[in-house]
Amino acid sequence: MKAFDFLNVPDNNGITMVMDKGLPPSYIDDYLKVCGEYITFVKFGWGTSAVQDKEIVKEKIKIYKKHNIKAYAGGTLFELCHSKGLYDEYLKECKELGFGCIEISDGSMELSKEDRKNAIRKAKQNGFIVLSEVGKKSIEEDSKLTTEDRINIINEDLRAGSDFVIIEGRESGKSIGLFDEKGNLKDKEFKKILEYIDTNKIIFEAPNKNQQVEFILSIGSDVNLGNIAYEEVISLKTLRTGLRGDTFGKI
Repeated sequence: MKAFDFLNVPDNNGITMVMDKGLPPSYIDDYLKVCGEYITFVKFGWGTSAVQDKEIVKEKIKIYKKHNIKAYAGGTLFELCHSKGLYDEYLKECKELGFGCIEISDGSMELSKEDRKNAIRKAKQNGFIVLSEVGKKSIEEDSKLTTEDRINIINEDLRAGSDFVIIEGRESGKSIGLFDEKGNLKDKEFKKILEYIDTNKIIFEAPNKNQQVEFILSIGSDVNLGNIAYEEVISLKTLRTGLRGDTFGKI
């Protein structure tokens, strides 16, 4: 039973994806007792899992599974392995470690449409949940993608078998994807995405509170949000349920 249970706080989570940048197992185990029920996916950021002991990675994944959280390695690690011709080895290692999902991205490299499609399909054939990501890590390279480009990539990924498509926002939430240099949502681009894409299949990276608020008020409290800081999971839950001033009385 929750504290203040008489308020009947609604259970309207939506997908929440958080980033694990190398947290210790003991911390994870304690922290998830507080907020584990509000997390859907956890990403072992970029290549961080490749510099941790294999047994520790396995232990962490088991802890996440205990809380019904699906774990996966970051897209940059996929990109490195794919660029070296080691994608099969990558899938095998992910399975042995216990990862249940695969992220397919080309944020730091170029991946042809055919290679991207094949990577998604092969991951699905190997039993993984697939999350593909649209966008570039470089501000200059990302700015070359039009809204139409992003819409086309999203639809192509979904047709290829992606379960969800992540729209890149990076940790800063500035000058990338749907955000301008101040971290504000680009209204015109955002509305166009909403017009042509089923948002149930989209995870919007939204590391900053103002972005989370705007997505919640625009789409609904069950909007899928990613790149949420570990310490912000409870905060996001209160935003989703109108328990914080930014959304109080608005949802």
